[in-house]
Amino acid sequence: MKLAVFDFDSTLMDGETIDFLAKELGLEAEVAAITERAMAGELDFFDSLVERVSLLKGLDVESVNRICQNLPLMPGAQEAVSSLKESGYRVVCFSGGFRNATEPICAALGIDADFSNYLHEKEGKLTGLVGGEMMFSDSKGKMVQRLQKLLGVDAENTVVVGDGANDISMFQYAKTSIAFCAKPILKEAASDVVDVKDLREVAKVVLGK
Repeated sequence: MKLAVFDFDSTLMDGETIDFLAKELGLEAEVAAITERAMAGELDFFDSLVERVSLLKGLDVESVNRICQNLPLMPGAQEAVSSLKESGYRVVCFSGGFRNATEPICAALGIDADFSNYLHEKEGKLTGLVGGEMMFSDSKGKMVQRLQKLLGVDAENTVVVGDGANDISMFQYAKTSIAFCAKPILKEAASDVVDVKDLREVAKVVLGK
């Protein structure tokens, strides 16, 4: 058994889900500035997530789902996932973002499971509250360990791919940790760096080892 874990925002998907949602409210610049600092490791991930989601209060859930189902895939995403699965990998997505986005896109890509957060809603609108599986800076590392134990996979047969500071926690549990078009703080922790915006390059790194 082999395991490949991909981050979602700015890795499998070309952009940040929360920035696309904030654009609907005219708050894209404000939210994007917080996102940028969080991914660079300048802000605590939990605090930044709660602050950004609070700004989405009042957004129609219908609009959220429409936006999330039409997010742009990263170039090469489908090919990379297919290549890894054909080579015996279970492919999983971890996201500090939202299930509204990861569920439909991961299903379309053929990804085996997705773990992310939930935007709380009431009467068809976002309440500005969030909860879920990926709320903290160490959430991804803890989930990698749980999946490895569940699937019987060791670090030698684990691949992780991400772009931001909240991906660091899972890098220590994989022999192959790939910083994809990543922030400097993540590149320092990675075994491999891919700076070409094409996930087929990630598959080449993994399958070429």
